[in-house]
Amino acid sequence: MRYDLIVIGGGPAGYVGAIRAAQLGRRVACVEKERAGGTCLNWGCIPTKSLLRNAELYHLMKHRAADFGFKIEGLSYDWKKVIQRSREVSDKNAAGIEFLFKKNKVDYLRGEGFVDQPGEVRVKFNDGKTETHATANILISTGVVSRPLPGLPFNAKTVIGSREAMVLEPQPKSMVIIGAGAIGVEFAYFYNAFGTQVTLVEMMPNLLPVEDTEVSQLLERALTKQGIKVLTDTKTTKAETMKKGVRVSLEGKASETLEFDVALVAIGVVPLLPGGKTKFELTERGYIATDQRYQTKVNGVYAAGDIIGPPWLAHVASWEAIQAVEGMFGKAEPRKIREFPGCTYCQPQVASIGLTERAAKESGKKFRVGRFPFSASGKARAIGEIEGFVKLIIGEPHGEILGAHIIGPEATEMIAELGLAMTLEATYEEIEATIHAHPTLSESVHEAAGQAFGHAIHI
Repeated sequence: MRYDLIVIGGGPAGYVGAIRAAQLGRRVACVEKERAGGTCLNWGCIPTKSLLRNAELYHLMKHRAADFGFKIEGLSYDWKKVIQRSREVSDKNAAGIEFLFKKNKVDYLRGEGFVDQPGEVRVKFNDGKTETHATANILISTGVVSRPLPGLPFNAKTVIGSREAMVLEPQPKSMVIIGAGAIGVEFAYFYNAFGTQVTLVEMMPNLLPVEDTEVSQLLERALTKQGIKVLTDTKTTKAETMKKGVRVSLEGKASETLEFDVALVAIGVVPLLPGGKTKFELTERGYIATDQRYQTKVNGVYAAGDIIGPPWLAHVASWEAIQAVEGMFGKAEPRKIREFPGCTYCQPQVASIGLTERAAKESGKKFRVGRFPFSASGKARAIGEIEGFVKLIIGEPHGEILGAHIIGPEATEMIAELGLAMTLEATYEEIEATIHAHPTLSESVHEAAGQAFGHAIHI
């Protein structure tokens, strides 16, 4: 059978690209060796948020019930059911993608895709059978996998990546998490909430190194208060497995060797290149190189999502896939990513878009900073979540939003307003002129815009 497009990889780039091409009236197939939804829906974004919701509720009931007038005795949890719930959530979302494939008449091929030559995709199905399909275009969206720590290979038991961390049984009594990006921080919050003794190690000066420094510093204080041992400016110099656990040597503000039941390595990812005889031009870091239209050096072969490099975010991957597909079929001129939100779903939540204050300074831009603390928000106080703030980087002399940073309740939901503001090139004056409902957390965005110019009412 000849297709207009075969997509290799069924994650947020792959399945979205396949469906969009089908919506444009094209004959499409999507090859996925595990299950529709890829890492995000099955082993990443979705199931982790399920686990984090469990952790949030348990932490609230265990440590703050009295604040809300509740008296809870004999509180306990079922670890297996916590894990099971996340798997059920994942399964339902994956089934939803499979339904969308049927609805949009996308052929769903369960197997591994190989590119031996342009215009063909060889599919090795999970039952061992092989088929080769002709296609006018190929979109590679095979994604990435966890990067191991040199000298400490994954063993799925005591040395794990994010995938194993979602289904780890039994619950470990102690854990070291190496790497304090979004993945490391989220799992630190999750395991600590349920009583695992967590040590979080980061070689950079701050947690979430890509975030605004003020945000990272407040988050470190918050996680430390929750009981997580945070070691920034600290390198892992040696690590080894033992009969029961791991031994890790650390060097930083203090040098020490510690033992843990489990080591979760969250130091980054490596590209998962497609198989086949075709060789693609790669970037310095090993990702597939593409042009402005997301096309590789191989004619008719495109790539989108994590496989073309950072930022490794599901929403960016989906956006890129739509750009690639609409470009290849002449629907619209493709664009490369510019501004995008980044989110970390611990408590307090962290979300941002655009320039940090330090990046704005380094670029030599003229700007003002507007801040508004949630402690001055009526809604935040009403829901008992006053930790954090909204911070806006506002350009001068025009007043455009150069960056936005939120740490606190529902930060990941609130960031969309500021993304829209930046897309529309809104100024702080237009944010101030927009009536925000009262009482809401989003009023803090309005107040932060005003605070930069002395207009804020509630601070």
